[in-house]
Amino acid sequence: MRSRDDLVSRVAAKTQDLTRHLGAAVRLGTSLEAVDSILIDALDALGSIIPFDLATVMELSGDDLVVRVAAGPLDSPEVRRHRLRLASFPSIQALIESGHARAFVEHDHAHGDGDPFDGLLDLPHGHACMVVPLRAEESLLGVITVDRRVCGAYPAEIVELADVFGRLLALVMCYGEQSVQLERLSEQLSEQNRVLRQKVHGSRSAGDNITALPSAAMRHVSRLAQQVAPGDTPVLLTGETGTGKEVLAHAIHEWSARAGEPMVSINCASLPAGLIESELFGHVKGAFTGARSNRIGRFQAANGGTLLLDEVGELPLDLQSKLLRVLQDGSFEPVGSDRTVRVDVRVIAATNVDLLDACAKRRFREDLYYRLAVFPIHLPPLRARREDVGVIAERVLSDLAEKRGQGPWRLTRRNVTDLEGREWRGNVRELVNALERATILSADGALDFHAARAIPKALRGPAKIEVDEIVTLEEAERRHISRALTKTGGKVYGEGGAAELLDIHPSTLVSRMKKLGLGTARAHHATT
Repeated sequence: MRSRDDLVSRVAAKTQDLTRHLGAAVRLGTSLEAVDSILIDALDALGSIIPFDLATVMELSGDDLVVRVAAGPLDSPEVRRHRLRLASFPSIQALIESGHARAFVEHDHAHGDGDPFDGLLDLPHGHACMVVPLRAEESLLGVITVDRRVCGAYPAEIVELADVFGRLLALVMCYGEQSVQLERLSEQLSEQNRVLRQKVHGSRSAGDNITALPSAAMRHVSRLAQQVAPGDTPVLLTGETGTGKEVLAHAIHEWSARAGEPMVSINCASLPAGLIESELFGHVKGAFTGARSNRIGRFQAANGGTLLLDEVGELPLDLQSKLLRVLQDGSFEPVGSDRTVRVDVRVIAATNVDLLDACAKRRFREDLYYRLAVFPIHLPPLRARREDVGVIAERVLSDLAEKRGQGPWRLTRRNVTDLEGREWRGNVRELVNALERATILSADGALDFHAARAIPKALRGPAKIEVDEIVTLEEAERRHISRALTKTGGKVYGEGGAAELLDIHPSTLVSRMKKLGLGTARAHHATT
């Protein structure tokens, strides 16, 4: 047997090997097979320090120990299928609880619970045997078993070195398993993102959806988008609601060098003003009521990728300066923090309002507008590119059939002519809604769009909405309450009253009526 000093120097060298294996586990252990390969290499490294005829890594599975990997001349398929009930081996259970390796002697074999491989291997009584617990981060992972055909116990120095080796190997296993779990989570997130993208864009990519459109107007849009995509230039997408600005933003991301990085979006009009800053830039714990932990914002989530600021014209004026700073130097402070965060994000903004007009009315910063509008792209309305209607409709029907497992539906020439002749004030979004209604009313085959248009008026909402008339909030509230009172015949209180219809407390409604000059005589009369 080598001297202790020689063993110490050799185990130090092997410890460095194991450290490299640990790094390999983190980088390469993205499958169970990869981790197993690393464990086998580790057992081979152990064999150059401690001689054995069989060494195994036995993993804890419930109340059993099962062989995960094995090495040595005595390795066999039977060994790799071996498992033992931990309750039947109190001596192994005791050393696991102690957390220290132990060499078994002849007395243990003759009078104790025996060797883990008794009955499987023909090993002589008194043969060299050692069991090393595998613990990491207070968790029991399993044990290493080491056996030799020769009689005699492993000396204390060897047991001590094996103990250190076992702790290192436990770290390899722990980090390897974490790598496998992280890889699985990454695959799950990737699949979830794919499903979400498919819900938005259908089964084809956003880029394919754009380039498939035959109109000259959209071919021009596609050409501009592909020209600007490779760089990091901010892009401003303008156009009416429902023209496909979000799809085009995703296409630009797909065509860019950032395609493998996150594509994150936020609708600046969908959140209260008090929450938009936190959503964009994140916050620290305690920054405001309800901030129970640190949270990153959309800019950090999109780091390395692309951020779509949808409805950017609705961004509160006080946040526009903070957005301008991010666009200028890529830095900001999360809400409640004085720590500067730096990000690398390509920004695409989208809006259906005239930002230059908003600048003139001091609702939008002029310097921010020019920072966002480095490369503007305007999406024409659907009524200006009617030749796209049939292509979009076919794609939507194909996606609906795939999602529902119904159909297939087919468009007749008459259907296409009918669809191309409509005004589509809601653009692609309105077209999608019309197609979905028609498929609901037609299980498969040809579609009846006339039946879809014949949905009762009550289900379609008001016949006319004055979209161009802008009134004060007070006047809008007065008209809204007046319509509710008209609908309820002036009744405010009780079931079917205006308060119930408006989902407001009756006394609060009466107070608002007084303030707006609507009077309360009808309200009180209705309750008598």
